[in-house]
Amino acid sequence: MSQKKVDLALELFRNYKTGFIKKVKPVVTERTSTPGDPTLISDVLTNLVSDRQWESGLAEGNLFAQWEKVVGSDIATHTTPISILDGVLLIQCSSTAWATQLQSVHDQLVQTISSSAPGALVESLRFTGPTAPSWKKGIRTIRGARGPRDTYG
Repeated sequence: MSQKKVDLALELFRNYKTGFIKKVKPVVTERTSTPGDPTLISDVLTNLVSDRQWESGLAEGNLFAQWEKVVGSDIATHTTPISILDGVLLIQCSSTAWATQLQSVHDQLVQTISSSAPGALVESLRFTGPTAPSWKKGIRTIRGARGPRDTYG
């Protein structure tokens, strides 16, 4: 098979000019067995996860789903994992006291999470307290004002 060289910049310019975008066909992988041979569903799912590079995403999802098993029931009742971004796990605590106490055992908690959820890529933890409602709502807010109660006296 001969491959035709394509100037990517020229192709993008033509697509922009005409408004037509050519759909890219998916790459067909080579089959190792003949069609119709039975395959274990676990093998199919394992290949799907590795082909699409979903390992870390599945590990993070498992960490969130099994949070109580990973950190224990005492900590799990007062904390909720929020997100993982660039190796930092954001955890919301039920009070600022819990956030302060968990900050003191930060390193031990990171080791526990890393050993219980391999592949989740948690390097650091960030604890936040409970969120309070914001008084800054609507399009007519004034910067620096106290909020909706600033005219009451």
